[in-house]
Amino acid sequence: MQKTFHLTVAKVGENLFEGEAISASLPGSEGVFQILAEHEAFVSGLKSGQAHIKAADDQMYHFDISDGGLVEVSNNQATVLL
Repeated sequence: MQKTFHLTVAKVGENLFEGEAISASLPGSEGVFQILAEHEAFVSGLKSGQAHIKAADDQMYHFDISDGGLVEVSNNQATVLL
């Protein structure tokens, strides 16, 4: 079984995804990066692009990011604010 982390993807007034994820690929301000379980803590700005999330049940989710955003990762959790 693959390791997972808790992921929340939200924008004002709406949760787009909340649950256990295997990976999340995001368009960071310095380039595309991937978050995996037990990732080192960090905060990054996001730029326009696509987010790709692989959930614990192997289902894929894709979100367009048009106005940037912010991601915070710590304690095996990640929060993406769009």
